[in-house]
Amino acid sequence: MGLSRREFLKRTAALTAASLVGVKLPFEVSEAEAADADRWVRGTCRFCGVGCRVELGLKGDRPVAIRGVPESKTNLGYVCMKGMLFYKLMLHPDRLKKPLYRARKSESFREISWEEALDIAAKKFAQAVREHGPNSVAYYGSGQALTEETYLFQKIFRAGLRTNNVEGNPRLCMASAVGGYITSFGADEPIGSYADIEKAFCFFIIGSNMAEAHPVLFRRIMRRKLDHPEDVKVINADPRISPTSRIADIHLQFRPGTDLALLNAMAYVIIEEGLYDEDFIRQYATFRVGKKKKEVDFDTYRRFLADYTPERASQICGGNITPDKIRQVARWFATSRGTMSLWTMGINQRIRGVWANNLIHNLHILTGQLCKPGADSFSLTGQPNACGGVREAGGLCHILPAHRPVVKDHLRHEVERLWGVPKGRIPKKPGYHTIAMFTALNEGKIKAIWINCTSPAQSLPNCDKYRKGLAREDVFIIVSDIFPTKTTEFANLILPTAFHFEKTGVFGCTERRSQLTVKVLDPPGEAKPEVWIAREWALKLAQELGDPVIKKCVEPFLGLDEGYDLPKAIWDEYTQKLTAGRDNDLRGATYEVLKKRPDGVQWPAPTEELALRGGTYKKFVRGIDPLAEEHAKDNKPYQFYGPAHPDRKLWIWLRPYKGAAEEPDSEYPFFLSTGRVIDHWHTASMTGRIIELMRANPYAYVEINPKDAKRLGIRPGDMVLVESRRGHNILPAKIYEGPMEGMVFVYWYDQHEDRLINKVTKDAFDPGSKEPEFKICACRIRRVSGPRPLKPYLAQLKV
Repeated sequence: MGLSRREFLKRTAALTAASLVGVKLPFEVSEAEAADADRWVRGTCRFCGVGCRVELGLKGDRPVAIRGVPESKTNLGYVCMKGMLFYKLMLHPDRLKKPLYRARKSESFREISWEEALDIAAKKFAQAVREHGPNSVAYYGSGQALTEETYLFQKIFRAGLRTNNVEGNPRLCMASAVGGYITSFGADEPIGSYADIEKAFCFFIIGSNMAEAHPVLFRRIMRRKLDHPEDVKVINADPRISPTSRIADIHLQFRPGTDLALLNAMAYVIIEEGLYDEDFIRQYATFRVGKKKKEVDFDTYRRFLADYTPERASQICGGNITPDKIRQVARWFATSRGTMSLWTMGINQRIRGVWANNLIHNLHILTGQLCKPGADSFSLTGQPNACGGVREAGGLCHILPAHRPVVKDHLRHEVERLWGVPKGRIPKKPGYHTIAMFTALNEGKIKAIWINCTSPAQSLPNCDKYRKGLAREDVFIIVSDIFPTKTTEFANLILPTAFHFEKTGVFGCTERRSQLTVKVLDPPGEAKPEVWIAREWALKLAQELGDPVIKKCVEPFLGLDEGYDLPKAIWDEYTQKLTAGRDNDLRGATYEVLKKRPDGVQWPAPTEELALRGGTYKKFVRGIDPLAEEHAKDNKPYQFYGPAHPDRKLWIWLRPYKGAAEEPDSEYPFFLSTGRVIDHWHTASMTGRIIELMRANPYAYVEINPKDAKRLGIRPGDMVLVESRRGHNILPAKIYEGPMEGMVFVYWYDQHEDRLINKVTKDAFDPGSKEPEFKICACRIRRVSGPRPLKPYLAQLKV
């Protein structure tokens, strides 16, 4: 659909202004597009973790536009180009419309009925359990699945099939943030909210290219900076200069994997210059060290930091890090009226991602930059429901719904009681985490796996290694999705699912905000919502195994229409039973309340009255958080009731510097890092089918520092071999001063086999969070030819 001349001129002016800082601005929907709609229905954006509230424009029953909701506190009416255009996916000709099956992976798929598909799915999983035990089956889900979907699948697998082999792709992006919050604050997820952006005076952005990965949120930071250019300071810490860097007062560019030294050095300056908040530390904090979480005193922490003087840190970090820069950013951080840190995969996707999270939290605890307006230690989420569905509803192998660890007997038995299943039904031992799960697939230990709404054949690090397990003929693979992907190519059974606005359910975004999207369209062909698929499969599975407990898992949901009543019943069970009395209490956030709210509800929201007001802006603050009042044991204004810290304190951790699992050497002399481009999302199975986004970024390329390019004789557009110890790619070169010298950078969305960068990345993982170190590995590069035509990256996908 074209733009009106007025809209074109308006956007051109806005882009000209944005070019001053080198970013693409989000936009409101054009008047031409809006004019085509005869009604608008409210929902949430389908892409990143910001949780932009949107309205889908319909002309009859045909989607024609998407616009932002101005009264929403998440996006204030703005959407990025991805969010503005995703309605084009609903009627896309590539949509999966019928169940497809093949007995062997060497065969072609044939269309089958839903009855036959569910029979096959039940028989194959039942056979695996009978012959190899419950741990031979697994579920691998997604931060893109609705909360109701994740909750129902994990209930069937844990209480029905008696396995904790329940995982999700947020293990690849947010597990280290979870570990950091729990070990530092005693509870998962941020204390504050996006509303702190408009109150902050210092932004510390580290390991995040927000301008491209979270553009609508970045717009709010940019607006805050432009409105108060002298009072507001922006610090950007990243080995690569990105569009985010261009609004920064200081850009800290360091060798990949050395930011633990930088963060400790900032703490050193804060202590040595007396910039810490002594009263806040005395009242609310303690110091911890080691696996046994030994408590130590302030002087021990001071002595530990003696190894991280700005002078030593600048030597470790390299790049443009100087002692004076470290001192300056530490002072800004500590003395501002409100400091907000924001980070994402650059911190999390590391073998010490939990430690890196801890060290950011340390800075906030030391300086008292928590719980007050404009101050927060805020991890950004990559997917729309990684928080609400996976972190909160139990979508990882070690957690049960509402932040309950599997290993805690009383919490596990509490869930069994709430579900009405026999005590001991849920195994005590956590299941396979993601890398362990696909390793078990390689080894033939898992015989049947259900992969929902994600594409591990592309998104796993060192992906060729794990494709071997996906290709095994003795492993039965179900993939439920809306489009063909790299992973459907390995499936035995492909189940077509409903897309956004074609089903009802909740997304929970980064700021603890749950938002409802209600079904307004029928999915194409025979596609079905996952909650219907899971319910019907469980009934057949109960018959196959002769196990009434499996049927009991879905009994509360029998006979309900899948369009609204079924997901509502699942949401009600989860919120009213499982979250009651927990830190993410959502009892007040019923569907009826969520439909009344323009921007959903932030937990904790234990009552309907609070939920109707929007919920809780900040956790742990008396007068704001009802649970802080409920858990109060003294008159202090802050009550840190996190269930993981029985001492009710914030923990400042002594975490030493540790480098990456694999660093450059004489054979592989470059660092390789990866990231997201603004026009595409994750594996591009969706955005790669939107022509406007394809025109903007039709293929990935390798960014090379000009000094390295000159030394190696590489010119713009030349084809370059990027090779690691695991695999190689051939990509066109972009000569750009973004990556520091000795480093190359590749966007990871491209599905073409020549340019699929996860063939090259490394699968080492954090021992605490089990999150892989996507962000750093060693590689070598060389020119292999001049510029040449490139094939579109979706050309190889087939069913």
